[in-house]
Order: sequence, then structure tokens, then C-alpha cells
Amino acid sequence: MKMEMERQIGIPNRNPAVFVFLLLLVSCQLCSVVSWKKEEFRNCNQTPFCKRARGRKPSSSSFAAHDVSISDGDLTARLVPSDKTLEDQDQIQIKQLILTLSVYQDGILRLRIDEDPKLDPPKKRFEVPDVVMPEFLSKKLWLQRLSTETIGGDASPSSIVYLLDGYEAVLRHDPFEVYVRKRGGNRVVSMNSHGLFDFEQLRVKKDGEDWEERFKGHTDTRPFGPQSISFDVSFYDADHVYGIPERATSLALKPTRGPGVEESEPYRLFNLDVFEYIHDSPFGLYGSIPLMISHGKSRGTSGFFWLNAAEMQIDVLGTGWDAESGISLPTSQSRIDTHWMSEAGIVDAFFFVGPGPKDVVRQYTSVTGTPAMPQLFAVAYHQCRWNYRDEEDVEQVDSKFDEHDIPYDVLWLDIEHTDGKRYFTWDRMLFPHPEEMQRKLAAKGRHLVTIVDPHIKRDDSYFLHKEATEKQYYVRDATGKDYDGWCWSGSSSYLDMLRPEIRSWWAEKFSFENYVGSTPSLYIWNDMNEPSVFNGPEVTMPRDALHVEGVEHRELHNAYGYYFHMATADGLVKRGDGRDRPFVLSRAVFAGSQRHGAVWTGDNSADWDHLRVSVPMVLTLGLTGISFSGADVGGFFGNPEPELLVRWYQLGAYYPFFRAHAHHDTKRREPWLFG
Repeated sequence: MKMEMERQIGIPNRNPAVFVFLLLLVSCQLCSVVSWKKEEFRNCNQTPFCKRARGRKPSSSSFAAHDVSISDGDLTARLVPSDKTLEDQDQIQIKQLILTLSVYQDGILRLRIDEDPKLDPPKKRFEVPDVVMPEFLSKKLWLQRLSTETIGGDASPSSIVYLLDGYEAVLRHDPFEVYVRKRGGNRVVSMNSHGLFDFEQLRVKKDGEDWEERFKGHTDTRPFGPQSISFDVSFYDADHVYGIPERATSLALKPTRGPGVEESEPYRLFNLDVFEYIHDSPFGLYGSIPLMISHGKSRGTSGFFWLNAAEMQIDVLGTGWDAESGISLPTSQSRIDTHWMSEAGIVDAFFFVGPGPKDVVRQYTSVTGTPAMPQLFAVAYHQCRWNYRDEEDVEQVDSKFDEHDIPYDVLWLDIEHTDGKRYFTWDRMLFPHPEEMQRKLAAKGRHLVTIVDPHIKRDDSYFLHKEATEKQYYVRDATGKDYDGWCWSGSSSYLDMLRPEIRSWWAEKFSFENYVGSTPSLYIWNDMNEPSVFNGPEVTMPRDALHVEGVEHRELHNAYGYYFHMATADGLVKRGDGRDRPFVLSRAVFAGSQRHGAVWTGDNSADWDHLRVSVPMVLTLGLTGISFSGADVGGFFGNPEPELLVRWYQLGAYYPFFRAHAHHDTKRREPWLFG
């Protein structure tokens, strides 16, 4: 056991006392991630920005649009807070915001709200790069004029611009509101109809202010203080809303607040490593796609997407939640109201008019990209386990598929195939001839997938760590040092994938010269890329860790795995000189992940509830553009009874991505072992 532990985590120090201490530390950390423990993760009341936003009442803050005009083809305005809002903010100075409305082909409206750079904020707020497609930007419709009129019983005028034949976008001036409606008629989607908009601006810390947040022994220094954004979004003539994966719950999203609703947590979008997650829960899992789609029999489908990579919480509000607000909205239309809350970033939101489900998906993917076309082998059956022990085990499993005449196209190797969890390496005792092993599989038309995770083992003899350290390529902690966290390889650091030059450097590591032992039939699996950090707050990276140009991890957390996935897929494209389509499976996902490869739903369990909930999970990913996805057939944890496994294979054949996978503590379950 001692030698095995040393081999797995690469402990260089043979001092018995040091070893015992590290063994206890590893044991504690591994135990902490064996199963989902509710107390290890924050709820809304333990998350200050969520608690503040959820406590606001309709019309508790009010902004008005001033100096509305057309500039560079966009509608622009200054958002100025009302006197009431200034009073409610406890004398904190609130400066004006800049609002921009842009119209694009196919009926897409983009709304941006940010701090005015002319007023010298302490830092530039983070805007998520590399998600919006360059070709989408070329589809902008340059506005030439706007009309101003007073609509219905409004006390203030509204500015109206053309959106699409039969549709127009409206900016109400005071209090400000943005909505899409059929020309001269019914609304489709609105933002801030209920006056829940709030924008906590960056400011200089005053003497005596305590901005730190503490949870489970971890301290978030929050050097720029509160910077959250929240607002309401309403979908009109809607019967149900869908989307905002990833979570194990029903396809149609259930209300989380309101009269007659058993109040629950909001739907959380915060990429987390959640072992043995529970079904039927609004809790967030490995991915975050801030896209919500509504559908109703009378009107059809519409959508709303907020391009923001910080933690987000979303309430779906039950009918009558605003009964005492005094707000007068059109009574001729039914609607579903939602409340969106994010810790940081800017407002960069897209309205999609539909009117059909396919139209909304087409409109959304025109912004974030269409799914990558998978290779033919990738849509067939994949056989995986943590872990196939050695080359002999691989050969026996492969031959058994032939013996029992069971078709399969891909065999997978988990972390144990590496030299002490050093990625791009092989354990030469267990896998002494990796090229020959791959050639034997390739001779039968089969492929091998190996795992490459984002945690880089902090070992000065490891070429990858040595080079990343010399080049200063790691994410830094709040003090400016290379961030040091704990994952499968022990003490680890994490590459700053926000930087394009680091993604390019990483991509080069997949060349046959750099990834020694790889061949053209080998493809890649990115796991743990939320990122997972066993000793970090909520099993992830601290929010005050630093990326390039002082960007805090809190601002891009949900996109970290997306950039890692992107860089890996680019590496396989470079490896084949652009002639070979990549196959890369990712656990963490964000808007745009569909462009880079497949996704699976993570560490599920061998029980009937997880079989059932895999269907809405995969369908929801499909609604948000990620069509190539699946769940671990048989369940990752536990030992399925034969009936469950049979039914899971029957269902799994219809997952777009069809892979069996299992934890190393489970019994072997290759299909011929069940009679």
C-alpha cells in the first residue's frame, strides 16, 4: 500500500514521518470527494451576492435611460440611477452605466451594459472572449434611425428599432426596460419589467470595510469588493422554460419561488466536481450554459442567453410572486418570470425571437457556433473503465469483444496509465509498448483514448511543470505566486488557459514528437477541468486566484474548462496538420463547447433514478447546442444489477455519445460478464 501510494502521487521524500502526514492528508482529501456532501458546497444564503439579490423586491432599484441616440449603428444610452436607488445603496456612490443595443440578422438582439470607462473604474470588468463567433459579428444590422413614442399607459417615452419582419425591440426610458415584441403588439421577451436590475459597481475600499468572504476555512480576499449584477427576465405566452444546464432535473424547469411553490435553492450555474450527485436537484454540476428557452402553445419559442462566466444563480418564479409589487404589466398575456443573478462580469445578453424551437437553437448557435462534426468512429460504442490495468488487460478486453461478436470502436485509458499522474507519459512497467498496442487496435479499425487533465504535477523533474514554471504559465494565487492545489497527482498547478499563447503552447504538446508513445489513432479525454481542486473551496479553485491582466478566477470560472477543451481540440487539429477532425471528450462545459467536441454528464451512479434523469440531462444539453453528449452507461459508481445494465445499454444506444464507464472500486462489467 505504501509503495502504491508513493507511486501514484509521486512522493519524493522517503522520511516516514513525512510520508504518514502526506498519507493522512491524501486520505482526507480523497474521502472529501468520494460522494456528494451538501455541506461542502455553498447555498444561496451562504453566497452573499445571491442572498442580497434574492432579498430585493420588485422596483427596489430604478434606472432611467438618458441621451438615447444612434452611434456606430447601435442604439446607445446612459443609465442613470434614480434618487431612490441612491438612497437604498446606503450612500455608496453609483455612477452612470453605458447601455448598448445591437441588432443582428435573423432577429437577434444584443444588450450590453457596463461601467462607463470615462469615469475611471478601479479596473476593467471582464468580458468573456472567444465565445461569440467572428462571422456573427459581421451580421450586424447598422441602425440608421429610431422612433420615439409613448406606449400604452407608460409615463415616459420609449425608443423603438426594427429587429426582424414583424418584430421590433423597445427601450423604455424611465424606468428603463428592454423588450422584444411583435410589431405594435404582444411582447415576446423582456428584461427588467419588474425593476429588479441591480449593478454593483467596482469602487475603492474605504477604511474599516471588510470585503472578505469565508466558507469552510477558506477566505476569499475580494480585493474589488461586491460586483454582482442581477435582473429579471420574462417570457410571454410561455407554458414552460427549459435549458440552463447542467443539472440532474426535469426537462421543464420547475419554479423555485412563489405562492404555492415549495421554495428551493435557485438553479446554480457554477462548474463543480460533484461526486455521486443527487437526481432531481437544482444544484449545479460540471457545466454552465446560461441559455434559457421558453415554449408555449399560443406563441411558440423564444430564448435568452447571458454571456457571463462568473457564478450565476437563477430563480424561476411561480405565478403571483409579484402580487404586491404594484407594477402594471400587460394583462392580456401569460408569462413566466425569472430572476438572474451573477457574481461579476457585465451584462452581455442576447434575445432570440424564435418562433420555433429549431429557430432559437439556430439563432443561439449562430452566436456561439455550431456543433463540431464528430468522426464516424466516435458515434459508435466506447468501452471505458477506471482503469484497464496494463497492455495485457487491454488485449484481453479487446479480444473478448471479438470472441463474443460485440461491436465496439474505442477503448479508453484513465489516469493509471500514466507515470505517476504525469500527463503525456506512460507507466512503462504497465504499458511498455504503447505504439504497438495502438497499432494492434488500429488494425481492427479501433481507436484508443487517453486522459489528459488540467492539474500539472509540481515535480521539477516533470518536463511539463518545468517548462510551465519557467515560462510563468500558471494561474497565480492572490499573493502573486503560482497557485498550488491538490488533485490526483498531488501538489499541482493549473495553466492560465485564458491566454491564447498558452493555449497554443498546450496544443503543441499533442504532436507525436512531444506526446511520446502516441499515434494517429489516439484521441483525448479532458476530465477534472471545472477545474477540480480537492483542497480548494467547494472542491475548486479560489475565486481570488489571478489570470492574465489581473482577471480574477471568479470572473471566468465557468469558462476555464471551455478554454482547456478548446486548446486540446486545437492540439489534435495541429497534430494532423488540419487533415484530421479531433475527438476530445470534456466534463466541464460552457457556451461554445459544442464547437470543440463531446461532453458527458459526469460521475453518475448505478441506480434507476440516474438512468431516468440522464434523458432530460442529455436532451437539455442538446437544446443548448451541445448535441454530442451522453451519460456513463451502467453508472460510474456502484454495481448495477443485470436488469439495470441491460436497460441502460438499450437507452445508451440512443445517446449521441455512447460510452460505458465505471469506478475502479466497482466489479468488472464488460458486457459478456452478465451472461
